[in-house]
Amino acid sequence: MSSHHHKTAKRETFTSGLGFIMACVGSAVGMGNIWRFPTLVSAWGGMTFLIPYFLFVILIGSSGVTGEMALGRAGHGGPVKSFGVCTQKRWGNASIGQAVGMIPVLGSLALAIGYSCVMGWIFKYTFLALSGGMMAMGTDIETIGAAFGATASAHGATLWVILAVSVSCLIMIFGVADGIEKANKIMMPVLFFLFVGLGLYIMTLDGAVNGYKYILGINPAGFKDPRLWIFAFGQAFFSLSVAGNGTVIYGSYLKKEEDIPRSAAIVAFFDTVAALLASFVIIPAMAVGGAALTEGGPGLMFIYLIQIMNGMKGGRIIEIVFYICILFAGCSSIINMYEVATAFLQDSFGVRRKPAAVIIHVFGGLTAIFIQAIVSQWMDVVSIYICPLGALLAGIMFFWIAGKQFVLESVSQGRDKPVGGWFYPLGRYIYCAAALIALIAGAALGGIG
Repeated sequence: MSSHHHKTAKRETFTSGLGFIMACVGSAVGMGNIWRFPTLVSAWGGMTFLIPYFLFVILIGSSGVTGEMALGRAGHGGPVKSFGVCTQKRWGNASIGQAVGMIPVLGSLALAIGYSCVMGWIFKYTFLALSGGMMAMGTDIETIGAAFGATASAHGATLWVILAVSVSCLIMIFGVADGIEKANKIMMPVLFFLFVGLGLYIMTLDGAVNGYKYILGINPAGFKDPRLWIFAFGQAFFSLSVAGNGTVIYGSYLKKEEDIPRSAAIVAFFDTVAALLASFVIIPAMAVGGAALTEGGPGLMFIYLIQIMNGMKGGRIIEIVFYICILFAGCSSIINMYEVATAFLQDSFGVRRKPAAVIIHVFGGLTAIFIQAIVSQWMDVVSIYICPLGALLAGIMFFWIAGKQFVLESVSQGRDKPVGGWFYPLGRYIYCAAALIALIAGAALGGIG
């Protein structure tokens, strides 16, 4: 791990605070918001789930998200370089941190590989929505289920996986400002605009009102169940994409003038809005179709919702709009996952951007093709163990090893007035304990992502 490459090339940056925020929102808004969040809202009874969820989003946004952005900016790099800066400060040795930083890099790559399979399905189903092939499946759940079973099999989506990985690679070859930032500046506003439109249309359909009643209902007895709090907590954790990798790398492309706590708050806000929009589309849509929203995961998006949309008036238009939203949410997340490993090749081995992006995507794409049959188990392992571990390691590095002065300076840089005295103990004790609980609870409950 030599550092003589780093002085020559000037680090790329986001051109604006807005571009950075859009990229981070894009990274945070993914399948968790769409196939997991509405299911949890439905399972736990609307506001009963949302109240603890909002509390946890505020906690994690103000500590973990802020910390990871500041760590990346201060370390001028992804987890390997930034963790190295932390141990260098503490023990005068960067290599300890650099070795530990490999864990979130590999975690991000493993997540990207699993996500590549899911993106393959999404590209295929977006095409089916546009071509009318989805409508042609009709409303028989067996037929729709069989079609998805064939897609999610060992070789069912190989060509689509290649397409998905190629799109991700193409965006990243253009770099941080011209690729990642521009893509997110287009995809995120379109995603929100289309989701709002879908929600408004579904509002006009018979039966939708039952969905809203459900979302806004509250069941006070539910608060006594500790599992509710653990699920809400786990969902907030994964949804904000704190895993010691993606937020760190985007933070490293941030200019010194940007106010990080403010950016973190905006990202947490929009991530939550996206999750709520998805709920206000999916839960009322299921109510319109007279179905209970009991299924989460891929089955919700690729089987149950298709059955409902195929039976709705204007169903084909709804499918097109819905799948374009999903496609944008997925693309904006996958480029963040692949970026971590791509930047690692650039930072640690001095590989130039284009070859680095190509190498990582070829490796990721080939691996994804081979794991198609076991992708759900693969994603479980990554989201249950590797992501919370990365978040915990980043929290320990920043809040425990780098030292109080480093933390307060990194977070306060670019602000009119320094961050308050509450920030350090919140991050050091509450957030790090929270990351540890997410790791233990995830393992105990078989996954909360």
